[in-house]
Amino acid sequence: MSGWTAHDIPDQSGRTVVVTGANSGIGYVTARELARRGARVVLACRSESRGIEAADRLAIEVPDAEAEFAPLDLGDLDSVREFAAAYGRKYDRLDVLVDNAGVMALPQGRTADGFETQFGVNHLGHFALTGLLLPTLLTTPGARVVSVSSFVHALANIDINDLNSERKYGRWTAYGRSKTANLLFVHELARRLAAVGSDVVAAAAHPGYAATNLMTVAPRMRGRKGSERFMEIGTRFFAQSAEAGALPTLYAATAPGVRPDSFTGPSILGLLGLLGLRGSPAKSRRAKWTLNDRAGQRLWEESERLTGVTYDALKV
Repeated sequence: MSGWTAHDIPDQSGRTVVVTGANSGIGYVTARELARRGARVVLACRSESRGIEAADRLAIEVPDAEAEFAPLDLGDLDSVREFAAAYGRKYDRLDVLVDNAGVMALPQGRTADGFETQFGVNHLGHFALTGLLLPTLLTTPGARVVSVSSFVHALANIDINDLNSERKYGRWTAYGRSKTANLLFVHELARRLAAVGSDVVAAAAHPGYAATNLMTVAPRMRGRKGSERFMEIGTRFFAQSAEAGALPTLYAATAPGVRPDSFTGPSILGLLGLLGLRGSPAKSRRAKWTLNDRAGQRLWEESERLTGVTYDALKV
């Protein structure tokens, strides 16, 4: 992986990719660079206006791109089902699904289906989306699912008895749990895919500390102008660009030899040598609880129950 850049992305001609949250930040960069290499890209975004604007911007930056906006609200399971149904009517293959969209450290809230917002959007929405698109993934040779987690997963393991933070809510703890859930999902998905002999690769990535608007959304929602300004300054001086932050995702989505259940992040370590904050893609450290088979199985079972989406082709 040493020194791997967007120039190393293999030719993507003939491949179809879905990127959630592709209207800005690393999601937009991921979609743009895959389109630049010839992929047909679906920008799955909650906001119609921002999604269309992103597709228009991408068309200017990559004039020969095949890219389109499609509405997807991961906080509303009806929207997830509508997106998957519309995709199935239009496309017969899905080479890469990038589960990228997310929210971070928000004030306590609920999704349209009553789930804690961060767990509902970051994990359950993507769990349902991946399950609904699974039949197409399974029939596409060499398909991949890439889940975008975070080094902040190390803050908290999931609490299987309080997945929706009903007993106690801490915005950073809830975010850490949702990012742990992303990694446990990939761990269990990879196990189940292997058990049925599928060649679909489920892998995870994280952007390190990247300059995106994700950093300022929470303080803005809380009306904390000082905190918002602090995050803006910190991002300006310490974060790497969205272009650099997207590289681990792009690597996991396209590089030859990516292994199931791998976790790719920036190569340069930060605090206590534990966090990959910036740099080219490299194998990333992960908390031991994200490799716990029993935890992955229990989270999977609860996620099927909560969403009503079952992975029938992967029953083991």
